[in-house]
Amino acid sequence: QVQLVESGGGLVQAGGSLRLSCAASGNAFSISAMGWYRQAPGKQRELVATINSVGTTNYADSVKGRFTISRDNAKNTVYLQMNSLKSEDTCLYYCYASVRYSGRYSWYDYWGQGTQVTVSS
Repeated sequence: QVQLVESGGGLVQAGGSLRLSCAASGNAFSISAMGWYRQAPGKQRELVATINSVGTTNYADSVKGRFTISRDNAKNTVYLQMNSLKSEDTCLYYCYASVRYSGRYSWYDYWGQGTQVTVSS
């Protein structure tokens, strides 16, 4: 069983920056895509950014130019650098990973527990 552990959330003023981290742990697995989603109260979870195993990235229009996703494959860790934060970025941020176990063909989706980001105006 793979576990995703997030860190780096918190309270920041508008215009400030935060860096989220998410580390995957477990035995005998490989990861294809990793990413970040977010969810505000009463709203659906939405994509923030994703990155595949060779570094190709995808961003939501609302964060392009402000957020940067990266990953360290050796550490099975994905990062989200968030700059120029706005009040509307206030959400619970979830880490995501698509995982395949050694000797198996299926991919499984895993989610972190979520980390709160609050931007004060």
